[in-house]
Amino acid sequence: MLGKLEDSHRFRRFPNSHPRLSPPMNARTSLIVLFFFLCCRGTLQAQFKEGDPGGVELGESSTQRWQVGVEVTAIGGPCSGLIGYIPIPVDWPEQTVRVVEEDISPEAKVSYQNVNNTVRLMVVRIGSLPGAQTARALVTQEIERRTMLPPEAPSRFVLPDPKRMDRAIRPYLGPSPLIETRHPKIRAVAKQFAQQGETAWEKVEAIYDWVRDHVEYKNGPIKGALAALEDETGDCEELTSLFIAICRVNDIPARTVWVPGHCYPEFYLEDEEGKGHWFPCQAAGSREFGGITETRPILQKGDDFRPPWNRRDRQRYLAEHLTGAGGRPQCRFVRKLLSE
Repeated sequence: MLGKLEDSHRFRRFPNSHPRLSPPMNARTSLIVLFFFLCCRGTLQAQFKEGDPGGVELGESSTQRWQVGVEVTAIGGPCSGLIGYIPIPVDWPEQTVRVVEEDISPEAKVSYQNVNNTVRLMVVRIGSLPGAQTARALVTQEIERRTMLPPEAPSRFVLPDPKRMDRAIRPYLGPSPLIETRHPKIRAVAKQFAQQGETAWEKVEAIYDWVRDHVEYKNGPIKGALAALEDETGDCEELTSLFIAICRVNDIPARTVWVPGHCYPEFYLEDEEGKGHWFPCQAAGSREFGGITETRPILQKGDDFRPPWNRRDRQRYLAEHLTGAGGRPQCRFVRKLLSE
């Protein structure tokens, strides 16, 4: 379950000391940053949402409204230099996101940051907050999510050549937190699929069916791919992680897709023209391979992130986080379903 992972990051104690924020930008610097943002905005949006002709087809849609953001109250005196990081849903081929309302107090300044081109962080800066006062930054999003249908001719897809692979795809061949692709036990299991399947699609499907047959679904604390292989039990995170690990050892890019309360994997193949496509599958639950009927909003994709508040750390999921320079803030992160 997604909740067990979020709990380990979301409710951290506020540190006693932090590096202070950089001095405020002057007018000239602000104009330069604004110009850079406007130039890059289209590029960033394209990285998140691109058409996928020749790959999966989109099916029925479902629309929900979610409110996301943060509320901070200064307890026992003023606070300063507060920065909140909140992952927010963005556009994907199967998902369209539209902001319908913003509720931002004067003390809060909001910007957005890209991480790995697969996560958008809402960054909330509160320079100073008097004692007993509350600052908030809340955004209401309307999210349209489409189901995904398997391709009509899956046999035409091939494995990508690792030596010619796009730089943005290469990270999905290596290890991630709790996806232990270098462990001898996982590599030994992965070898048995090296010659399986007449097509790339059949090879990936063989991995998918083996993981579902080998690991019995059992909800519990997060333990990762290796533990699922050894214990032969796990929930959506373990099934997803083990499938991804075996795919990656076989030079098949794969990554995690996170939705509220759940996650599933998607894998990457190329068509006869060398264009890459991502295909989803449901590791836990109903058997859905190459397409998926999931309509919960996508929170983020990927499973190996260096959070901007600590570049030395590696996390498989970016959860909400608050840091700052002083005071005792009381923080409440908001992720609430308003309507569906």
